[in-house]
Formats: sequence, C-alpha cells, structure tokens
Amino acid sequence: MTASSLLLTACAAAPSALASATPSTAPVSASAVARGVPIPDTPAGRQLSWLMSAVPDAPIPEQQLTEHFSALMLSAVPPAELNAVLVGTKDLRLIKILYAVDTAITAEVTTGGRTLWMELTVDAEGKISGLRMTPPVTPKPTPTTWKEIDERIRKAAPRVGFLAAEITRDGRCVPVRSLAPRTPRPLGSMFKLYVLAAVAKKIPNWDTKLTIKPSLKSLPSGELQDRPDNSKVSVREAAKLMIGISDNTATDLLMHKVGRKTVEAYQSRNAPLLTTRELFALKGAAYPEHAKRYLSLGEKQRRAYLDRVVAKIPLSEIKPWVSPRELDTIEWFGTPGEVCAAHARLRVLGDRRVGEVMSQSDAGLGLDAKKWRPAWFKGGSEAGVLALGHSATTKDGRTFFVTTMASDTKARLDEGNVATEALALAKGAFELMAKG
Repeated sequence: MTASSLLLTACAAAPSALASATPSTAPVSASAVARGVPIPDTPAGRQLSWLMSAVPDAPIPEQQLTEHFSALMLSAVPPAELNAVLVGTKDLRLIKILYAVDTAITAEVTTGGRTLWMELTVDAEGKISGLRMTPPVTPKPTPTTWKEIDERIRKAAPRVGFLAAEITRDGRCVPVRSLAPRTPRPLGSMFKLYVLAAVAKKIPNWDTKLTIKPSLKSLPSGELQDRPDNSKVSVREAAKLMIGISDNTATDLLMHKVGRKTVEAYQSRNAPLLTTRELFALKGAAYPEHAKRYLSLGEKQRRAYLDRVVAKIPLSEIKPWVSPRELDTIEWFGTPGEVCAAHARLRVLGDRRVGEVMSQSDAGLGLDAKKWRPAWFKGGSEAGVLALGHSATTKDGRTFFVTTMASDTKARLDEGNVATEALALAKGAFELMAKG
C-alpha cells in the first residue's frame, strides 16, 4: 500500500481498456446498508457488504478470506499480505455507490483521512477477484485551441503519440493534427480492433457458439475466464465483452475461431500476433526465461515456440507484475495512423453489429449528444502503457478520430491522470475539428 493507492488484484498487469462504463449514480436496489448507504443486492454488492463489516476487525481469519476471495486472487496476494493491507484500512467508511452491475461495483470510500474510489469485482462463484482503491479522478479542462493541445500532449507522458484526423466516407484518414503519427507504440488491448475486424468479415452468424475450453482461458480483465470449463458463449456476446470490458478470454476465443493468421491480415506489424494468454505467459511465467528464448527466435521459430512451449504453461504459473516489462519487445504495436486506419476499416463496413459493439462506452469522453452520434472507443493498458482511441460522427455525417498513445519503459504511468488528460485533449480535438 502506498500513500496514493491500494491495489489488490489477481493479475495487476492485465492489459485492459478503461472501465466499460464511467462510474455513475445509477439507482441500485438496496439489500444491505453500510452506515446508511444502500448496497445493491448483487454478487459484487454482497461481497462489498461483507468487506465493509469485516475490515474493522482486521486481520481477518484466513478461513474467512478463503470463503470470500477467489483462489486466483489469494495466489497472487496471499492472506498475510492481504491482511497487512486491510489492517491499514480499519477505519474504512462507505460514502456512496458510484456504479454497479452484477459482477462489479465502484464506490466512494474514505480511509486514513483520504477519499478514494474502490473498485470490487467478483468471479463466477461470487468470490472477490479484484479489489482496487485509487484517488478520485478529477476531470481536466478541455483545451480550446490546437496550440494548447500541442503543448499539453507533449507533457502527458515520457513517450507519447497523438493523432487527430478526419475519416472520409471511403475509409481514408486525413490528419488534422499529430505528434509522431508514424512511430510504432505499444497498443495494449487496442489490438482487439484487429480481432473485431476479422470477426466481422469471417463470421457471418454471430449467434454461433464458442466453447470456453480451459486451454483458451486467459487472465483478467474480463469475466469469461471465470465461467465453467467447456461452457458456451455466442460470438456476439464475446465480441461485446472483448470491446466493452476488454475481456481477454473472449479475445482469445475469437482469435481461435477465425485463426491467428486471419487476424494478422488486418495489420502488418505484429507477426506472430500474440493471444492475450501468450503475452501473459511470456511476461509472467518463469520470467525472463521464456521471454528471452522467444525473442531470440525468428518468426517461424516463434510460432513453433508458442505452440510447443507457451501453450502448455498453466495459468497458475503466471505471476503478476506491476512495473513496465518488455514494452518494446513483447506487446502489440501500431502507430497512431494505423489505429486510425483500424477504426476507419470498421466504420466503412457499415455493420450495425460492429457499431453496437464499438459504442458501448465512450470512457468518459462526453461529447455533446445534441451534436454527435455515440462515440466508438477502444483503449488499452498495462504497466507503463495507456492508449486511448475514439472515433465519432457529427449529426451532419462527418467522422473524426483521435488517439493518444502513452508509455514509459521505466515506471508505471499514473493512469488516472494520463487518462483524464488524454480524454480532455480528445474532447477538445473533436470539437475543434467539427468547427472546421
């Protein structure tokens, strides 16, 4: 635990998008009350109720922790370590619920004289699979000139690329403002745009069922990894989860369905294009042994190594990491211009299913609904990486695109500050482009 945040997750290094929905004050049904605050009657809500009642008596007996936290979580954060953190939050107080769905809940809390946002997630068994407390994110002012955007974008992160462009009706990206638009950078989960393009082209029936085989399960972010082995999920649901909550297992299921080389055809920089499970294994299992071996090989040999060695590494051997690791060697890469091209490719398909998937959340961009149609968004992150990409269409039919791709190979980014700055710059850029 640090002075600024508390992070307890089963896989802290999981590449993920920003939250699938910005925390809101949506009404919830009350089944429990913590000091007068109604808590929703959901699997996540019930665990929050338990946690709020148990923390004042920390350290919590190991048997209770086993009953309430997932095995994967406790393997990453052992009971003694977990209790060491919880003891420091014995004065934890619930202020209000910000956002709630069945498997996740975000609440405003106080501890140690600080106000924090608590994010709690549960697995398919209803056990806590992730717990995170961070300072509330304060929105940054929206820039009103390109000069201001130019000045602020250079300060957003140690390494940053930026592109604001118009997407023409025939799918071309016409740059309006940019910073290093041709420099390849880590994409994080933004590579899932390529998977979605392959799915849209190659799978005509999105009601087709996929089998969640143990060998295809990945690590969070997401929820499909917690569903029973060999259960089924439709292509449609998997695609929505892949983009909406950056579900890694959904991504790998879809990649398996269409084939790795099919996805690779939608980009030219990553060969072989790793699945999320493969990236986790290379960076998190017996590190740096597998990473060094993989990087020493040519493309053909890398593909064989993935099939013969990496595919056999069990998820239980993958350990989380919290500092930047192999950001310039083992990742998914693309330039700001290539991310724009990925959005443009999806837009010209004219596929309503794709539009539904891509517009599930704007990650807090907040364009004026009277002037803009719902924005499309996909982001990506891991330790040292944060990438955001939006495209949006005005009510009169002009489509624009903005991406900020930030990274730091030496230290973990302050994702909250970088993300809010990137969102403010994106909003300003969209508004400036719409004005012409």
